Amino acid sequence: MFVDRATLHVKGGDGGNGCVSFRREKYVPRGGPNGGDGGHGGHVIVRAVEGLTNLAHLSGMRHFRGERGQHGMGSSRDGKSADTVYIDVPPGTVVRDHDRGHILRDLKAPGDYVVVARGGKGGHGNEHFKSATNRAPRQAEPGQPGEERSIDLELKVIADVGLIGLPNAGKSTLLSRISRAHPEIADYPFTTKYPNLGAVVVDDDAFIVADIPGLIEGAHQGHGLGHEFLRHVERTGLLVHLVEAVPIDGSDPVENYRVIRRELEQYSPALATRPEILVLSKLDVTGAEEVVDRVAHELCREPLTLSAVTGRGIPALINRIVELLRRSRSDEADDDGSDEGASPTGSD
Repeated sequence: MFVDRATLHVKGGDGGNGCVSFRREKYVPRGGPNGGDGGHGGHVIVRAVEGLTNLAHLSGMRHFRGERGQHGMGSSRDGKSADTVYIDVPPGTVVRDHDRGHILRDLKAPGDYVVVARGGKGGHGNEHFKSATNRAPRQAEPGQPGEERSIDLELKVIADVGLIGLPNAGKSTLLSRISRAHPEIADYPFTTKYPNLGAVVVDDDAFIVADIPGLIEGAHQGHGLGHEFLRHVERTGLLVHLVEAVPIDGSDPVENYRVIRRELEQYSPALATRPEILVLSKLDVTGAEEVVDRVAHELCREPLTLSAVTGRGIPALINRIVELLRRSRSDEADDDGSDEGASPTGSD
């Protein structure tokens, strides 16, 4: 089961109460106050952990509550503070306040975390209030309540490369050929119901590929699987746009390409500038070769071609991906080392 959204109710632990106590020792006639402070309540923290791929482990859990701090005790003994409660999520999870809607934090990398509900502070015991004019204070503070809120968790898959295109363009088949991923493959629309990830190793380099499903005309308005998976495209640094050379429904491959481009641009203008490799797929189908020149002419760009069934064109595609990723990483390194940013990588 793949889950990329979850709503949780979280509450930090209440602080322990301070103690009212006085020394009662046989040879100390004027003992004075010795009530200890209460312990702090436990925080609730959401943290990104490597190895998790989605939020399915939270599907049956809706409430997370920190423990209360221990109450203060006599003999100047402070109460023990409660342990922190951790909610583990995969990297790429956005944490939002459910009621206000603002982002608390975008947990992009393993180890990133955000305190979503702070535990209450422990109350002071009466020892804290003693003074020259108040030698026998009988007041103590109660522990403060912990923070409480509802949060929304939204996963956006993090991958170096995103495979996009209309249903049946061959994305899942390609992913299964270039990685060890085993996505569901069939000859009908929406075979892929959730993003599939695969790791591709090339010599001393490696990159993560995501098969992004659900892109059809009207996707930016929520049609098909629409918004459920368009957001995953935002995390990918490079797009590989697969277009079926000879669509089984008789549609025009050039228009099919433009349909997906319009959806990306209308969903997020920033996606229009994302580096993209155009690939004509299923070149083993009769009549596919004749389409290549027409697509290149009408779109004014030279597409790569491949057949995931025979393996033709796959090495050239992988080499092109590695080339663009290395160029992108080099540009990022230049940005980190200078005040002036390098130009974004252009489309293939």
